[in-house]
Amino acid sequence: MIQLTDSALAAARMALTRAGETVQGLRLAVQTGGCAGFKYSMGLVREADPADVLVVLDGVRLFIDPLSGAHLEGTVMDFTDGVQGAGFTFDNPNARGGCGCGRSFC
Repeated sequence: MIQLTDSALAAARMALTRAGETVQGLRLAVQTGGCAGFKYSMGLVREADPADVLVVLDGVRLFIDPLSGAHLEGTVMDFTDGVQGAGFTFDNPNARGGCGCGRSFC
């Protein structure tokens, strides 16, 4: 379904460790919005939704709702730390286009 690079796995582990509370993993979703029509959303999961698809990659648990799963099929998630800041990036083969900010897709 989705792949995480080594740097994305390390960043996800760090986020989960630094959460300061008991969390089950990360929620990854695609929501309506952004410049191009869809945007990525991530957050900590305290309690999983029974409809979530659970993806475990090298010990990192990702919770993905069924509607987002179709948009994320084949996506590679990376984490970059550069001059313009640090953050997760998505190489999504389902995206037909994007926007100038790189945060949304269509």
